[in-house]
Amino acid sequence: MNTKEPFVITISRELGSGGRTVGRKLASELNVRYSDKNLINQLEDQFKLTASGIEQLKGKKKNWMADFIQLVAPVPKVKMLVDTDSKYIQEFRADLTPDDLFRAESEILQGIAAEGSCVIAGRSGFFVLKDHPNKLDIFITASMEHRIERVMRKQQLSREEAVAAIKRVDEMRDNYVKRYAGTSRYDLRNYHLVLNMDNLTEDDAVKLILKFIKYS
Repeated sequence: MNTKEPFVITISRELGSGGRTVGRKLASELNVRYSDKNLINQLEDQFKLTASGIEQLKGKKKNWMADFIQLVAPVPKVKMLVDTDSKYIQEFRADLTPDDLFRAESEILQGIAAEGSCVIAGRSGFFVLKDHPNKLDIFITASMEHRIERVMRKQQLSREEAVAAIKRVDEMRDNYVKRYAGTSRYDLRNYHLVLNMDNLTEDDAVKLILKFIKYS
């Protein structure tokens, strides 16, 4: 990757691995834009949905509609159908599909990459931006124990809650990648560099990435 030309670094990461922090610190070191939550914010604005609603919708393989309605409109189905003044009905887009979200994410990511060098965390960037001429794809992983401890600490969850959250997010993210990229997010051939965070700090990881960039 040539840092003298506009470049994109995509960070795919497991929940609890610290990948988001690594991405943010890497962008700071490189003095480039960092994209993560602002993408979700744009999707929220476009589709009038919560971030959790978007994540739930994306991860569904089949029969997502009923579950999604319950997520954004937690009222009895009968009332949802007859109460046309309900704010929940106004928030729900009957024509919204996972394909809509993928297209919206893709357009936003491509727009960000077109504006100049950047670090993008998540959002299947390794696939959406596969045709970018100057790109580095990174996967940040960690042992389950490392991930559980970090999620417990960061989100103030019990061990049982942390394990459940990790399993849920892992499944949703992999379903999403398989659906649109036709590969598993755990297929290491998708990436140029894979880092296991078990014995690394976020700063250590950034230093390793910078060295990799220098010699790649």
